Amino acid sequence: MAVRTNTLFVVAALLGGCASMDADSCRQADGYDLGWRDARFKVQSRGSVYAQQCGSFDLAAYEKGYREGRWEYPDRTP
Repeated sequence: MAVRTNTLFVVAALLGGCASMDADSCRQADGYDLGWRDARFKVQSRGSVYAQQCGSFDLAAYEKGYREGRWEYPDRTP
């Protein structure tokens, strides 16, 4: 049951990341958290996409979160 729950969580997070951000999401967006989440789930950096959608998006915070997320969760390839 736990594996199924974790799988559903990951799928929901990935699908949610594909959606564009509306005005309300932009106001509530935390650039660092978005960057960290994208890195955690191995999503390509989308800071420029968020900045284009939101206008006043903290791209520096996003990039910092993305770098730290990639450092904390590096690719584990043999």
